[in-house]
Amino acid sequence: MNKRWTYWLMAVVVGLLLVACASIGSPEGGPRDYTPPQVVKTSPAPGALNFKGNKVEITFDEIVNLKDQQKKVIISPAPRTMPLIRSMGKKVTVEFRDPLEENTTYVIDFSNAIEDNNESNQLDGYTFAFSTGDQIDTLAVSGIVLRAKDLEPMQHIIVGLHSNLDDTAFTHVPLERVSRTNDRGKFTIRNLKPGNYHIFALSDMDGDYRMARTEDIAFLDEIIVPSTSEYTSQDTIFTYDRKVDTVMTATHTLFLPNDLLLCMFNEGYRSHYVKQTNRPADNKLYVLFGAPNDTLPQMEVLRPAEHERDWFRVERTANNDSLFYWITDSAMIKTDTIIVAMTYLRTDTTDQLQEVTDTIRFGYRKPAAQVKEEEKKAKEREERAKRLEKLLEKQEKAAAQGKELDEGELDEIKELQHVDPNDIPKLQMDFAKSGTIDIGDSIKLNFDTPIASIDPNGIHLEVKRDTLWVPYPGIVPSLCPVSDYNPMRYWLPLTMLPDSAYRLTVDSAAVTSVYGLHNDKLSKDFQVRGLEEYANVFFKVNVKDSAFVELLGSGEKVIRTVPVKKGAFELLNVPAGTYFLRLTLDSNGNGVWDTGNYQNHLQPEEVYYYPKKLKLRRNWDLDESWNIYETALDLQKPEDIRRNKPEQAKNKVEKKQDKKQGDEDEEEDEFSTGFNNTYTGNKYNDTKNSRRPNRELLR
Repeated sequence: MNKRWTYWLMAVVVGLLLVACASIGSPEGGPRDYTPPQVVKTSPAPGALNFKGNKVEITFDEIVNLKDQQKKVIISPAPRTMPLIRSMGKKVTVEFRDPLEENTTYVIDFSNAIEDNNESNQLDGYTFAFSTGDQIDTLAVSGIVLRAKDLEPMQHIIVGLHSNLDDTAFTHVPLERVSRTNDRGKFTIRNLKPGNYHIFALSDMDGDYRMARTEDIAFLDEIIVPSTSEYTSQDTIFTYDRKVDTVMTATHTLFLPNDLLLCMFNEGYRSHYVKQTNRPADNKLYVLFGAPNDTLPQMEVLRPAEHERDWFRVERTANNDSLFYWITDSAMIKTDTIIVAMTYLRTDTTDQLQEVTDTIRFGYRKPAAQVKEEEKKAKEREERAKRLEKLLEKQEKAAAQGKELDEGELDEIKELQHVDPNDIPKLQMDFAKSGTIDIGDSIKLNFDTPIASIDPNGIHLEVKRDTLWVPYPGIVPSLCPVSDYNPMRYWLPLTMLPDSAYRLTVDSAAVTSVYGLHNDKLSKDFQVRGLEEYANVFFKVNVKDSAFVELLGSGEKVIRTVPVKKGAFELLNVPAGTYFLRLTLDSNGNGVWDTGNYQNHLQPEEVYYYPKKLKLRRNWDLDESWNIYETALDLQKPEDIRRNKPEQAKNKVEKKQDKKQGDEDEEEDEFSTGFNNTYTGNKYNDTKNSRRPNRELLR
């Protein structure tokens, strides 16, 4: 009996062991950590006075890393030599390499550069301050920096203050107190002394904390006076059955101003000089300037000495900064080296434009592969010519004897006398659009070389009537240059009627290039969409001054631009799809957005976005009203076309997905401005109404 129980127990134990071995697995790691690292100790203490050392040490509750510290961490006032900033384990150290100034408050702004090692959770907006004197400055100002032309949040941009209120301070003296914007474009400049300041934003590409004319900047002409304001708030504690238990009143300090709006722009200054010259082909010269030009340079050919007076056709950009000179003189094309005396405007050392003349050599050597191919074809032509000459002599002798060549030799003569059309150089052309086109589109043709002439008798336009193509009534079709700066783009100046079919035919040799090349015959059919394919948009907008509206597609591509007239605008015959609207207050009425100028105290023209995307359907009208000041300026741009998005957006999405149903975890929307979404942009000042406290600055 005992043996039987012993065997039974042994069997149970063996079975349990087998089950345990069969179910071996990795232990679960628990829920993902979304908590950023926390500071547990610092040396010196936060807000320390009379600091005499040269090293700051900050200890966290977990292992941390520094991410993009060169771009994100900033120290104010700025030392001449950048301190050594390092992370090791749970510590971050900042070691100053220059002696610290006496009686000065120092602020180390880490922005969101500190993150934990495991999940990369960022400690956003962490700053550390201390003083080398017996008191520490405590005031603060805050706001947001947006790019003026498209309202993008300017991430990790320097924002600084000057107590020197002279205009030249920004260009000659480093900013006194600085901070950086975070990934939402927000900034807070802490630990300020009482006083009057000018505020600036700066891309600071050269790292000197001063404005350079090529850098992105923002400024306010108004004087900033840091101050504080006291206010009280009440928190209510409820019992388990949701009855009021205790009402607690607390007093807080608000640091003002906390709603500064800086709209960043680039003055567009570019130094005038010759940036690049080359000869990309034997018949083409290229000149690239460093800045736009009002006029074309003067080109005097020095070599070859003998050349045609009118030796080129120019292809250029609208602002004359990129130029292609198509050489039409055959002797110049064959010249290995062309020497030109070019007279143009160049910026001198005093930043003034001076007329100068440079001698420029344009050399060209054909690529080895091209030379080899040309030699091969020349040899083939020579061999064909010799073979043809030999057969023709044989044929002549045979005819004298009253004989004929055999059939194979006669066929060979025909083949050798035949000229392959592919061997004849042709003017290449094609239509910019074909098939179905929209109302308002025009028929455009692109050529591969400049055009010398077009025979109007070789251009034919037909319209479809029922099933027949008939000549378009009432006009003689003609091709015209699209612009005066591109000699290779032409269009047919004709209003295309909706729901109609057209055929444009260009006869063979109707178009001649400057090199004497002719086109092959080309014919294309075009179908214009009917009115039922489109939507119409009608808007009333609270704008009385000059303004224009841009219809934007994906990637903010400008689809169409229309003026605002008497507080309204309309967009007719818009293809169905999703679009966005951008409005510009056009102060000078030139129809384009204009940048600002610091020297002239000129702000960039104001820009506003319709905060909703337009989903337009076929055969549909949209009639809306738009108050451009109703939505805070930093919230206007639709998320679908915003480029500069917060870095932790992905973590927020993952956290929401991980949350279990019923969890009550209140969190700020990643793309909101929290308690400070007050940047209306109305004349670059806030309307100051319906303000909620900025809790980020409460102490």
